[in-house]
Amino acid sequence: VQLQASGGGLVQAGDSLRLSCAASGRTSSRYIMGWFRQAPGKERDFVAAITRSGGSTYYADSVRSRFTISRDNAKNTVYLQMNSLKPEDTAVYYCAVAPYSGYYYLASSYDYWGQGTQVTVSS
Repeated sequence: VQLQASGGGLVQAGDSLRLSCAASGRTSSRYIMGWFRQAPGKERDFVAAITRSGGSTYYADSVRSRFTISRDNAKNTVYLQMNSLKPEDTAVYYCAVAPYSGYYYLASSYDYWGQGTQVTVSS
């Protein structure tokens, strides 16, 4: 499985960005796709996740109501729509896939990771 994240950039507080994560390879064996983020000097934190069917979505409290995760299975792509961005959203954002959804909020549950895309929100 290979993952390619894109869509990051430099924006101002209140702006929006949409991240994309294109997956290739044996993705059918992976049940859930998620987004994590890591700010300098901090741990990698869960942001959002979505099941293979798209029927269930999960969010960190800090982004709920501002971020929306979705997927297009025909394109093998997961999106993260980020609205009302705040300076504290600044981080490198990573997409990842996991074989099950039991602990979707733990980075250790994910076995394939993309390279990350930088999101910087200025105040």
